[in-house]
Amino acid sequence: MSRTPADTPVGTATVSALPSAGAPSADAPHRHRWWILAVIGLAQLMVVLDGTIVNIALPSAQRDLGFSDGDRQWVVTAYALAFGSLLLLGGRIADLFGRKTTFLVGLVGFAGASALGGAANGFEMLIVARAVQGLFGALLAPAALSLLTTTFTDARERAKAFGVYGAIAGAGGAVGLLLGGVLTEHLDWRWTLYVNLVFAAVAFVGGALLLQRATRDRSATIDVPGALLVSSGLFCLVYGFSNAETHDWGSPATWGFLVGGGVLLAAFTWWQTRSAHPLLPLRVLLDRNRGASFLSVLIIGAGMFGVFLFLTYYLQQSLGYTPVETGLAFLPMVGGLMLASTLASTLLIPRIGPKPVVPLGMGLAAAAMVWLTGLDLASGYVTDILPPLVVAGLGFGLIMAPAMALATDGVRAEDSGVASAAVNTMQQVGGSLGTALLNTLSTSAAADYLSGRDPKDPTVLAQAGLEAYSTAYWWSAAFFAAGVLISALLYRRGTPAHDPDAAPTVHM
Repeated sequence: MSRTPADTPVGTATVSALPSAGAPSADAPHRHRWWILAVIGLAQLMVVLDGTIVNIALPSAQRDLGFSDGDRQWVVTAYALAFGSLLLLGGRIADLFGRKTTFLVGLVGFAGASALGGAANGFEMLIVARAVQGLFGALLAPAALSLLTTTFTDARERAKAFGVYGAIAGAGGAVGLLLGGVLTEHLDWRWTLYVNLVFAAVAFVGGALLLQRATRDRSATIDVPGALLVSSGLFCLVYGFSNAETHDWGSPATWGFLVGGGVLLAAFTWWQTRSAHPLLPLRVLLDRNRGASFLSVLIIGAGMFGVFLFLTYYLQQSLGYTPVETGLAFLPMVGGLMLASTLASTLLIPRIGPKPVVPLGMGLAAAAMVWLTGLDLASGYVTDILPPLVVAGLGFGLIMAPAMALATDGVRAEDSGVASAAVNTMQQVGGSLGTALLNTLSTSAAADYLSGRDPKDPTVLAQAGLEAYSTAYWWSAAFFAAGVLISALLYRRGTPAHDPDAAPTVHM
């Protein structure tokens, strides 16, 4: 299995144990290792912030390109789905073709896709570009983390390097929200994509000059059938949910894709028990704590992506916020997330374990979603929007830190990379499925409200928007309520045991 843990575009960083297999500890430290950290950190920042930077620009892009409310979710989903479904494969490719080569190819491809998206003259071109971004991001993220592991061979320096890397990943979501607002307001929404050319160019030059070409793992084998089954299965599920908005739930175009996706994922599960080199060994999923963590990450991915998407539209279209004001409005939520995740990692989990902490986080997130359903056209930021945002951030942090850490707890050394890639895949897939489902339900709610009313009346349209957002928040609350039960039932009591001699790594 690949030993290259992968990352998510939106999240917080926690430290967990990873045996230092694959890191040549006997080698002398690379003399340019801190410059290499800067190069890798820049590439990671580009991948992470791209999960949120486009969200702030989405209303402007929708007006410019003229796509529908039903289609807008694909701008988010195309990136997250391609990124999440191909992360496992990306780690294997890095093993097979070399980490430096994979890293540089990922940078060039990501930059090219960003240029294509920035120049998009229609909805289809933008979606293709976002999907290709996700594809090359899935190459770039695991290669970058693996390069960091092999560059820092001293355990103490490696811990420091991963702390810096984790801080970049944790702050990336907030940077994306703010940078997206600044670029959209003062330049154009297209610059939320063009800016990646600057990041990629600097990282490519630094990587080409500083990174060493390592010996390839010629024993690494790509599970092509597994990759095809899981990627096509996930696509069918997301496409089926999105089709329910333009068709209906009884249409073959909806349930046909949903059933097909379920069959393909079942076939993937069966194939993983037969493959000599499985993409995702099922033993990684079967531990109770790990299983609970995977499901928790899936749920928070679905709920959190929905908050970013629908609250962005509410702030800009219903309340008239500028893109910069929208980016700033989200920062307290990100701050709450980082505070709670740090508290959970350093104090709560070591003392009381995950069983009380994760359900509490799910409950706070559910309460925040219910709170958001009360927003209307007269809501004020300080009195009505800020409090549920902070509560949501605290809940997200209490879920993410334990779930991300325990998803790789106790795995075999040879499974550590794939376990990390899998948990981050769950977050991206949760975001894809949640965004598709919530967007379908919200647009249907808006259409139901407009039925029999004058669609040209601005007041009616504004109220239809509120109905759409409220529906999305109620369903997000239902996701988190289910998460309370799942996490309370599955997580073991007590504190998890850790190997004190293991080297640290970062999961976002």
